[in-house]
Amino acid sequence: MRRYGVSTIEDGPLHSVMARVGGLATRRPWWVLAAWLVLAATVGALVIGFGRVTDEDATLPGSTAQHGRDLLEAHFTGSDDATGQVLFRGDTDAAAPAAPAEQTGDVDAAPATPAERTGDVDAAPAAPAERTGDVDVAALAAPAERIGAVEHVASVGKPVLSADGHTAYLDVTLDVGPRDVTTALADEIVAAAETPGLEALPAGALAKPETDTRRSEAIGIVVALVVLVIAFGGLVAATLPLITAIVTLICGVGVIGLVGHLTGIPSVATTLGTMIGLGVGIDYALFLITRYRALLAAGAERRTAIVETVASSGSAVVFAGGTVIVALGGLAVAGVPILATLGWTAGLVVLVAVGSATTLLPALLMLLGARAGRVRRASRPSAWGRLADRVTHRPWRYAVTSAAVLLAMATPVLSMTLGQTDAGDDPAGSATRSGYDAMATAFGPGVNGPLTVVASLSPAATGPGDPRLAALSSAVTATAGVTKAQPVRLSGDREVASIRVQPATAPSDPATLDTVERLDALTVDGAEVSVTGQTAIRGELADRVGERMPWVIGIVVLLSALLVFVAFRAPVVAVKAALMNLLSVGAAYGVLTAVFQWGWGVRWTGLDGPVPIEAYVPMMLFALLFGLSMDYEVFLLTAVRESWQRTGDNRASVREGLAGTGVVITSAALIMVCVFASFVLSANPVIKMMGLGLAVAIAVDATVIRGLLVPATMALLGRANWWTPSRRRRPAPSPLPDTAGVG
Repeated sequence: MRRYGVSTIEDGPLHSVMARVGGLATRRPWWVLAAWLVLAATVGALVIGFGRVTDEDATLPGSTAQHGRDLLEAHFTGSDDATGQVLFRGDTDAAAPAAPAEQTGDVDAAPATPAERTGDVDAAPAAPAERTGDVDVAALAAPAERIGAVEHVASVGKPVLSADGHTAYLDVTLDVGPRDVTTALADEIVAAAETPGLEALPAGALAKPETDTRRSEAIGIVVALVVLVIAFGGLVAATLPLITAIVTLICGVGVIGLVGHLTGIPSVATTLGTMIGLGVGIDYALFLITRYRALLAAGAERRTAIVETVASSGSAVVFAGGTVIVALGGLAVAGVPILATLGWTAGLVVLVAVGSATTLLPALLMLLGARAGRVRRASRPSAWGRLADRVTHRPWRYAVTSAAVLLAMATPVLSMTLGQTDAGDDPAGSATRSGYDAMATAFGPGVNGPLTVVASLSPAATGPGDPRLAALSSAVTATAGVTKAQPVRLSGDREVASIRVQPATAPSDPATLDTVERLDALTVDGAEVSVTGQTAIRGELADRVGERMPWVIGIVVLLSALLVFVAFRAPVVAVKAALMNLLSVGAAYGVLTAVFQWGWGVRWTGLDGPVPIEAYVPMMLFALLFGLSMDYEVFLLTAVRESWQRTGDNRASVREGLAGTGVVITSAALIMVCVFASFVLSANPVIKMMGLGLAVAIAVDATVIRGLLVPATMALLGRANWWTPSRRRRPAPSPLPDTAGVG
């Protein structure tokens, strides 16, 4: 081992591997830099050439709704093609109240090909010409023809006119799936629909959600730069974490977008990857640079300091990143494809962040030389040192107070209910919200979330006159909550029948799921009935998330605790770390419930009022927060444990660990909080939930938990912190470095 007056670096398997990585980066810095630049340039060029493809389509294998969807895709040609609407609106100031019960038209969200379509309803007669704001149905023939000429448009439906005559829409069926409906294609279709005197709006699959995060990224980078300059006292060292974070974004998020060409990737995955990439990309580099500068200040030679930094703090970064990836991997047991996708995409970004921090950063440090290593020496005890003295001398006071604060913040979670958001929850004025509101006002709230009743016939139908089809139609029409039902469609092989249904309530309204349940319960002799559509699938998704969440929480907590135990060989520390992280997650859940479900301050986020908490958000947040919180736990505990092994004085070790890591953990947390909070500016309510939840949890974790509760409880537990089942042996040295004296 080597001692530089700052800390002791212990040998271990991970230490040895990372030492070789650091040695390579110092011997071949230009090669390492060139490799990362080539990788970033290649991924960037591919993204520019092919674009980042996203798909908002939800699937849920094993569910009743997915079974119905699979039947449609297997028996009806083109049922998996994307369908949207182009809305034409006249003078809205003269519009009369909508009369949903009288509306006409086909609202099939997955219409059959033109040869198979049945049941189209001619538009209602136009109102008298003297009424202002009326839409002339005959005038829609020209835009319909222009829309039909756009590439990838398979068919354009007949005009559907609202009861008040002020709004009409055309169904537009494409020859590609939802994943291939780009913003450029949607804009081209809407441009072709432009008609003098009418406002053309996209709806359905043509209303693409806003995914531009450049403003949030810029805010996060600027704030991070300010914090880093203050922490390091120099611009050169401060820009290095930003460089590694930007490379992480280009490579990690770029690859996610490219994979979207092969499999469904929701837009929230790329945004979440951007949030995580900025946060951990900057944090990991911050920890390494801080360690490097501390070694230089202790008298180490530059090349040796870089190698030791990668071997020691680099090991901690690998371990911390591995903890995040393991926590995200726990989402796989939920059996929910969107969660699994969000888990592996976020894990990919974390993996890239670890790689850039432990290879690219050391190469840059080697190339920059002394310019990145200037250290400002403190002349008086730090504020964290004074806080550490108070906490360790009065541990009961701080433990009880901080626990009470966390429990109070978590209390609202007891009333949390999971639901699903829709475009009606987007900020007013956004493209998705405008089309949604216009459709709902003119044709009823249920038009934005049509359902499809699917019946598997056994034996096959004898023809369109089969009595089972009439019985199915009558049963569906008579179901409470159904505003309108289209005529029955029969597949070419006569084995499956379907009816497109418009519910009386909006997609996010819990009453719509009640309608789904009633339709699912229909019985028709010789027919097996199921209900599908995005609303039905997302409703079952919420149920499945609720059922599986205890399992996911249990597995993630167990795996994370095992990782901490492997690192520190101390079961008490491992269990305590898991429990502390549960408290930070609970506080985040409580804030989410109070803001988005209760509406406390929700308008400050840019929303009009309370919105449902998307079903998969709490589970995704749990995995992310548990992994990210472990980062700070690892860096604090390694410092405390090294001091304990050196002195055997638990209280002094806790004090030294908190004093030594407080500045760097606070700086890292402040950067991450600002990065996450900046994404509350996104137009997407789900991203707002993610951003706020992550920001609150990290802020609580780095202050109340790491600054007060963890040191207070460790001071109270005394020697029990480091008890190990192998009492006759000295606790095995951790492969992770200490961070004492850092900052």
